[in-house]
Amino acid sequence: MAETIRAFVAGHPIGHSRSPLIHGHWLAELGIDGSYEALDIAPAEFPSFLAGLPASGWAGGNVTIPHKEAAFAAVSRHDAAAEAIGAVNTLWCEDGEVAGGNTDAYGFAANLDERTPGWRNGTRALVIGAGGASRAIIFALLDAGFTHVDLANRTVARAEALADRFGLAIHAAALDTLGDMAANADLIVNTTALGMAGQPPLELDFAAARDDAIAADIVYAPLITPFLADARARGLQTADGLGMLLHQAVPGFERWFGVRPTVTAALRRTIVEDLGEQDGEGDA
Repeated sequence: MAETIRAFVAGHPIGHSRSPLIHGHWLAELGIDGSYEALDIAPAEFPSFLAGLPASGWAGGNVTIPHKEAAFAAVSRHDAAAEAIGAVNTLWCEDGEVAGGNTDAYGFAANLDERTPGWRNGTRALVIGAGGASRAIIFALLDAGFTHVDLANRTVARAEALADRFGLAIHAAALDTLGDMAANADLIVNTTALGMAGQPPLELDFAAARDDAIAADIVYAPLITPFLADARARGLQTADGLGMLLHQAVPGFERWFGVRPTVTAALRRTIVEDLGEQDGEGDA
């Protein structure tokens, strides 16, 4: 009898993670004898956890805050996305060694493919925020063919550091120039925590935005942030952050359990209900 395939998500804290719900949905839907468990692992314990992974019986797993950069530094092999982004969110074992990838850029792009299908026709983007999440977004944009990305951040030096990392297509700027940059953008993306439950809103005047511009937020609690609400009031297409969360989980599940799952309306409803939200994405 085949052994149960086991995968995990490791973070600290980890109680907020919806990953067990996502992967559990797919395991049940596909009839796979497997489990996906949340592991609270403190930073001091993470290196020994990684070192013991090949002999642990785990097929692999996800890593989330605060372990993504530590995982990147520790694993023996990286995929191209992890190499460019400098962070790992997916782990698996190859030939007795731990390998790592990053599926955040894939998740962002796949969400836009689903929600705003024309986004790849754009060439100019405005990305707000220069934290860890913005690296995945920039990688996705460059991979999709965008040739000019304005990167606005409160601390311009952080934006400049990412511009140095990703090349001449990235243009660092201050937050007080958002309105001017929004006027030229095909796609406007919030990668900050502004607008998240308990955080102040991201203030951006969409009046100057083009009629065909797309606005995307990586925040998913609440589903419709003030940023997205303002974009919708302006008549723009929008994509919330929940789709990115769902789609980024697909490649890892396929790697561990051997079947590629599908992001469905039923899965989205399951997570929306768990969040205690009303889903307004369908009319975007």
